[in-house]
This record gives sequence, structure tokens and C-alpha cells, in this order.
Amino acid sequence: MAGFPSFLPAGFLPTLLLLQVSTWCSPVSGFSVKGPAQPITVLLGADASLPCQLSPEQSAAHMQIRWYRAKLSSTVLVYQNGQEQGGEQMLEYRGRTELVGDSIGKGAVALLIQHIRASDDGQYRCHFKDGHISQEAIVELRVIGLGSAPHVYMMGPEDRGIRVLCSSGGWFPKPRVQWRDMVGVKLPSVSESQTQDGDGLFHVEASLVVTDSSLDNVTCSIQNPFSGQEKVSAIFLPEPFFPRTSPWKTALAGTLPLLVLLLVGISYTGWREHKAKEREVKKRQEESHETEKMKREKEEALRFKSKSGQQVKSEVHGKAADTERRKALYNEDWKKALLYPDWRKEHFQPALVTLNHESFHQNNSDPGREEDVREETRVLLCNKQGDCNLIKLDQKEFTSGRHYWEVDIEDTDEWTLGIYEKPTESSGLLSHLPQRKFSVLEKKGCEYRALTCSPQNIFLEEPLLIEKCPRKIVIFLDYEDRDISFYNMTDGTHIFSFTQAQFSGSLYPYFKLKSMELSHLYNIK
Repeated sequence: MAGFPSFLPAGFLPTLLLLQVSTWCSPVSGFSVKGPAQPITVLLGADASLPCQLSPEQSAAHMQIRWYRAKLSSTVLVYQNGQEQGGEQMLEYRGRTELVGDSIGKGAVALLIQHIRASDDGQYRCHFKDGHISQEAIVELRVIGLGSAPHVYMMGPEDRGIRVLCSSGGWFPKPRVQWRDMVGVKLPSVSESQTQDGDGLFHVEASLVVTDSSLDNVTCSIQNPFSGQEKVSAIFLPEPFFPRTSPWKTALAGTLPLLVLLLVGISYTGWREHKAKEREVKKRQEESHETEKMKREKEEALRFKSKSGQQVKSEVHGKAADTERRKALYNEDWKKALLYPDWRKEHFQPALVTLNHESFHQNNSDPGREEDVREETRVLLCNKQGDCNLIKLDQKEFTSGRHYWEVDIEDTDEWTLGIYEKPTESSGLLSHLPQRKFSVLEKKGCEYRALTCSPQNIFLEEPLLIEKCPRKIVIFLDYEDRDISFYNMTDGTHIFSFTQAQFSGSLYPYFKLKSMELSHLYNIK
């Protein structure tokens, strides 16, 4: 046969042909890995199963199977020598993963991830290795987090309308916010902000200024962009809450043109009469005519003044009735209306507070002012420096009910104002100082922020934009509703509200003439 060496033995040729045929007919040792074509969608907190399959179908029990994220070193799970290997596994997946290998003999495996977190979202790579041959497939996990129902409430009057705020938390990925009127027409947000907490979940806030008083209510919907699921809340907007044009301006705009026309008419008539009399009568008659004219003008002015007085009384009475009607509507739903702090005081008890006399009198040596220091609901701030709490509570600590007190801030450049919480023995927490929790507003220069912290940790820190510097602040404490609200008494606007799941102890007022520093909190008595 051509192509074979002539020196080979005659019996070797069949053997060589048999070996060649055997090589052509042996199975191919290569394989591929297939994963699902569509992303695996799982709710936050549930369990996720990510499958992959060898092709052609064959046993994978003797292979190394590795699940990883962006690179081989970011290992989620390793299966080798018939069991899972935990040495390379990332910390965040320990105790939460498992290889489901019921069909591993057919090359089918699945990665089970328990208690899905926001950080689990993204791509995973299923990597099979058999000797020197390795193949992998990509499986995408899509995590969906449905947050809380939107909290919608009125902020106060603005730009000839009412500003309404919508907020919600616990969403993943970043949600979409949409305002609508009562017939479903979309309304654009004035502002929108989204922040991400330590667990990767999004908190969203959006505001809307409603200027059309004919809208009975507006709705705020927050939607997950992947699943399309949404949560909706609505708020009723009473027509009397919308700012109204002052009746004085309306009355002045209507009567001013009439007064001008009247004056022009009187002047013209007088000029005509004066000219006629000048030609017809003597000087004495002219003087008599002028006297008569002045008398008539005086009587007309008196009649007009009397008429205007009656009109003013009627307008004042109407304004008082309108105020009473608006106040009645406010009292029906005063918890959601974050405005009119003077009306809000009627639902709270004044707290008995005084200044800390020791700190207060360091720079006030006038003994005649000592009797004026104590006030039941109002603390007067003088420009002094100190680190300690300047407020003393002249009653039992706050463990229930609604209370309020006022603080005159004046033009101080640096201060901290709010409450601190001291756990009780029945709460199960130690009552020593490091367990105290502060919820305060802080000013330092021209910057303001809201702060919730303990001496070791900061739980909430939010910068505040305050357009008009407050000179007096009132604090409202609702123990049962777990609400602490601050209002600027200079212009009557709401500044900020703290809300939390529950109070674990007694509450005390807190105020000092410095910004919050964790190391100084140990000095609170």
C-alpha cells in the first residue's frame, strides 16, 4: 500500500489499520456549559436557584465545579473531589450557599443562595474543569426589593400653592416615582432625591407643588423598574389650605381707580364752576361759593369714610370666619399637615423646663434677672459658650403623652437642640451613658443637619436646607406616635421630623451651645 514503509513486517499492517480506525471512532473529550437564557428574578430575602448543564450530557461528579462572580478569586462555591470546599469562599456567602447535585450524574447542577440580599444582584459564572479542559456559562441573578408604602404629607405653602412630599424606603434597584392627579394625569416632580443605605436598599423622596386648588387629591406611586410592581398612596388637599390673596389688596385694587375718577371729576367740575362764577359774580360771591364747595366735599368725605368703615368691618368678620373654617379642617387631620405650629400646640401639653442655672449664670451676674430665667415652655438663649446640657426638666421624665417647649435661638452661630433617650431597667438595656441615644438638630456656622446618634455610633445624618435662619424653635414630642418634630417659629415652617419604631426608655430635653461631638456626650448628667 502506498504511503507505508516497505521495511514493515507483513503482520504489522492489519494492526496499524485497526489502531487508525479505533482513533477515528473514539468519543470527543470536549464539552460545553449552558445556562438559562433569561435572568433569574428573585424577591429580596427569598432563596434563589441558579442552574447550569453540561452539553453533551455526561457525569460531572469527577469534575471541579466553581461558581464565582467577576473573577475566579471572587469565589461563591467550589465543588471538588465529591464535596464542597470552603477555603476559597467569600465571607458574605458562607452559610448561605449549597450545590444542588441531584442530577450531577447527567451533568446538571444548581447553585442555591439563601436569604437573597441586594449585593447578590448581578452575574454569576458556572465553571466546569475536567483535567486540562474547562468551560463556563454566565447566569444572571436579578434581585427585586419592594419597599414600604409611600408616606405622603403636606410641607406647607409655597409659590402660590402647597408643597407635598412623598417618601419611601427599602427598594431595589433604584425605583421610579410618579405623581398623578385624581383623573390619572401625570404631574412633574419639583425635586427628587434617592439615597442608598448600608444594605444597598434605596430611599427616595420627591416633592410636588400643587397650585390648582380644584384638585381634591394627588397620588404618589413608586414602581420597581424590573417587575413593574408599584405601591401607591394618596393625600387629600383641602381647598382652604391654599394661600389666598389678601382681601385688603383686592379691596384696594377695586376702589383705587374709582377714587381717582372721583377726584378727577370733582376737580373738573370745580374748575368749570369756578370759571363760570368768575365771569358772573363778584369776589364775595366767589368766596361764598368756595365755602359751599368745601362743605360739600367734607360731607362727602365723611359719608365715604363711614361707608369704608362698614366695609372693613365686614371684611374683618369674613376673614375671621374663614380662619375658623380652615382651623377646623386642620384639626381634623393635624398630624399630616406639617404647618401652623401655633394651632398644633393645642394638641400638646406645655413641658415644664428651665435653663441650667449653673451654666446660664456664668456670664449673667445681674441678680435682678434671676426670677425671669424660669419659664414653663420657653428657654431664652443668651450668647455664651459651654458643653453641658442647658435645659433642666422640672417634671418627671417623658414616658408618655404629647409635650412641647420653645427655645429662643436668636443669632447664635453654633448650637445643638433636641432630646436624648435614657433606657429604663425594664427595657432590658443597660442604663449607663453609652446606651443613651440623641435625636437633635445641629447648627454650625451656616450649615444645618439632623442627627441621630449614640456616644459611639451615628444612626442617621441628614443635611438640611433652611432658607430663613430660625430665631425661635418649638419642639413637639409625641411619645405614643414616636414622633419628634421641629418648627421654625420665625416663619411658621416645618424644619424636620424624627420617626422611629419605638422608644426604649425615658426622654429628656437637650440643648447646648456647641455642635455635637461624640466625646462630649459623656459629660451629660
